[in-house]
Amino acid sequence: MEPNWQLIRKRETLEKRARIMQQIRAFFIQQQFLEIETPHRIPTNAPELHIDAVQSADWFLQTSPELCMKRLLAAGYDKLYQICRCWRDGERSKTHLPEYTMLEWYRSNYDYQQLMCDCEALLLHLLPDRQINWQGTTIDLSSPWQRITVAEAFSSFSSTSLSEALRTDEFDVIIALEIEPKLPRNQPVFLTEYPTEHASLARIKPDNPMVAERFELYIGGMELANAFSELTDPEEQKRRFTNEESQRQKAGKTPYPSPDLFLQELATLPPAAGIALGIDRLIMLLCNQSSIDEVVGFTPEQL
Repeated sequence: MEPNWQLIRKRETLEKRARIMQQIRAFFIQQQFLEIETPHRIPTNAPELHIDAVQSADWFLQTSPELCMKRLLAAGYDKLYQICRCWRDGERSKTHLPEYTMLEWYRSNYDYQQLMCDCEALLLHLLPDRQINWQGTTIDLSSPWQRITVAEAFSSFSSTSLSEALRTDEFDVIIALEIEPKLPRNQPVFLTEYPTEHASLARIKPDNPMVAERFELYIGGMELANAFSELTDPEEQKRRFTNEESQRQKAGKTPYPSPDLFLQELATLPPAAGIALGIDRLIMLLCNQSSIDEVVGFTPEQL
């Protein structure tokens, strides 16, 4: 029997991936972050309507390590990062895997604006030449990167108004089908200030209660990261979780238990900000690959 050619042809990319992972860790070590590990199998995830966890007996595989990491922040840890496996049921495309690698980092006494600077610094650490050549496009990484509010994006790129998209519950569809394809591709873009209906675990902006201090990072038109200033009000967070879980159950999805320990400890969380960045998509960009399948050793179909 001949060797597996699908694995052989990935070797150069997988070797580059390993070097990139080492450089990422070096960046956070230089910034004096503590690398942390938290359990992958947990009793519950933060309820989100459009994200489904993989069940493991009567618990779940994590969709993100954020609840455990924010409990550490609440206990007095101030700069944390983690590179870990996450799972989301049913997610599969050229840019999605049901099991994937996530980089998350959190800082106390930080906000979403400062996290944008972190993103710029990390990418420039990985690419000191300040550019990516990806799928025929040269992407200029020189800072500052462009910032576009969600309201501006709807005004410029959507055939539907933001208020109408929220009213008809088509916000996510329009973002994916109309706005993302029209975002600039020759430089990174921060899509900022999401409406409060899509605040998730984010803090509401003090001077504009209609929006949350949240952004998503796009590079080459591909969504790479989701970040926000953290909500620190346990009662407000419980209300949001209850509402989201109600929508999940109306949609016939698996019920999630309430993350009560997280909610209890949220009261001691200082002002903070956190971000989740998809490592596999980052590797796609840095290795000039158009499919996520090319930057992992094995896809689900190869097992």
